[in-house]
Amino acid sequence: MKKALLTVFVVGLSWQCSAPPAEEPAARVERPAIVGIANFVVTTGSVEEARTFYGTYLGYEEAFQHTRPGVAGDMLAFKVNDTQFIELSPTLNNEDDDKLIQIGLETTNAQQLRDYLAQEGYEVPATVDKDADGNMSFHIADPEGHDVEFVEYLPDSVQGKTAGQFLGENRVSDHILHVGIHFYDEALVDTLYKGLLGFRPLWRGGMTDEKAEWISLLLPDGSSWIEYMLADHENPPDARRLGNWHHVCLGTDDVQKVYDDVVARGYQGERMPSIARDGRWLLHMFDQHNTRTEMMIRKPVETPCCSELTDPYTD
Repeated sequence: MKKALLTVFVVGLSWQCSAPPAEEPAARVERPAIVGIANFVVTTGSVEEARTFYGTYLGYEEAFQHTRPGVAGDMLAFKVNDTQFIELSPTLNNEDDDKLIQIGLETTNAQQLRDYLAQEGYEVPATVDKDADGNMSFHIADPEGHDVEFVEYLPDSVQGKTAGQFLGENRVSDHILHVGIHFYDEALVDTLYKGLLGFRPLWRGGMTDEKAEWISLLLPDGSSWIEYMLADHENPPDARRLGNWHHVCLGTDDVQKVYDDVVARGYQGERMPSIARDGRWLLHMFDQHNTRTEMMIRKPVETPCCSELTDPYTD
């Protein structure tokens, strides 16, 4: 009997003194693909004004109306293609306000992208859930406070259920090339767009060869880009300049035809097609509140100023 008790005691003592198993180091989360510009969202003074410019003049069809967090009322979604939208909120009260609400970027995995940014120390929401449209999405503020949405489109979402619809022949373009955003500090915003998200240098230039005012960065996994519209703190933009700088650019093969078409539909603008500083044909158009829409032929016809244009998608 004593021998049996001693055996139990020794076995128990041996178990209590054994070391706990070593924890496996947490696997690093890799950044998923960011494949395109998803949306460009601004305010307007009225639904009728939005439908006139984006619907009648530019030829886009209103695919649906929906809501967005923090924005009162329904928004109009004009469909460029199945994954790209120009959206208008009829909530503008003051012409002196910034019209930009947000830009959206499409990713292949919203949850993974949220986890990747959290791992890198960037402030992100605690969870990623289905949004009001039925997609997986989340929002962050970029280093200068602009609202950036990351969206993973799902087949049963509003966008998924309307795939192939609302793509009329009157569209001036079937794709968004880039969106422009006003910034002050290039190095600061680079920490997000270039550093964490992996955007790639495309071109940098300005009104003169000596000063870079426009910085173009390709998406890490797509052919569209964002454009920094830089300004000094000593010379902050007024509302008119912000409307010019916060812009959406649409791709075309024939800028002159686009100009002729929109004029025939009733658009009246002072800007004619011209060759921009990056050597590309360009047309500027403005809605009733001075938010700019560019039309651009991607392939340059002249040598760009200021820096090399490193665009692998021009052929």
